[in-house]
Order: sequence, then C-alpha cells, then structure tokens
Amino acid sequence: MPLSEHEQRLLDQIEQALYSEDPKWANTVRISDPRNHYKRRLVKASIGFVLGVVLLMVGVVAPIIPLGVGGFVVMLAACLWGLSSWKRMNGLGGDARAQGGHGRPERRRGSRQGFMERMEERWRRRSDER
Repeated sequence: MPLSEHEQRLLDQIEQALYSEDPKWANTVRISDPRNHYKRRLVKASIGFVLGVVLLMVGVVAPIIPLGVGGFVVMLAACLWGLSSWKRMNGLGGDARAQGGHGRPERRRGSRQGFMERMEERWRRRSDER
C-alpha cells in the first residue's frame, strides 16, 4: 500500500532529521546493501570449512580423535552458517515472522499459488527486508 501524501512528507521530515543529527551513520545505512553482509559471512564460512578440513586431516594423520571430531564439528558449523547466509542472500530464507513461524512461506489452503503470485510475494519480502 503506497503512503499518503501526508505520510510521505512526515517520512521525509524524519529522514532529514536523521541526516542532520548523524550524517555519517545515515550515509552508512543508506549505502549499505544487506547482501554484502551475507557475502562476507559466506567468505568467513568458507574459511571456517577449510580450517575444519585441516583439523580433521591433522586428527586423522596424527591419531588424535578429539582433534578430528573437532574438525568435523567446525566443518559442519561452517556449512550450516554458510548455507543460511546463502539462502538469505538469495531471498530463499528469512525471519520466522515473515514465513509463518515455521521457516516455510505460508501457502493458502485449498489452492496452490501461481507462478506470478509467488514472484510477487518474493518481491514484497525483498522490498520489506530493505
């Protein structure tokens, strides 16, 4: 639903007040793209995965079982963290409130959503996240 003219004016006034109070913060918020955050998380998850592989291999070569198990756990955690970041970056995941609390998008009962309805819902979710 589009904003009324009065609401738009109020929003512009609030925005101008924010810019005048803290221009550095306002500029950072305006320019930042949430996908960059998730890309950084993916890079960190990849590094964690490689570190886990190294720990696993060292634990296998030098028979230190706790080190190998720890490497496996690090690999698993890095994969899960990276997968969640990848899903959010591509708009496949989101918060539980937007998805009905179960991690899945809500569907209408009795009828399946059409392709265009799903695309519109994704577009709305992405615009709400920004």
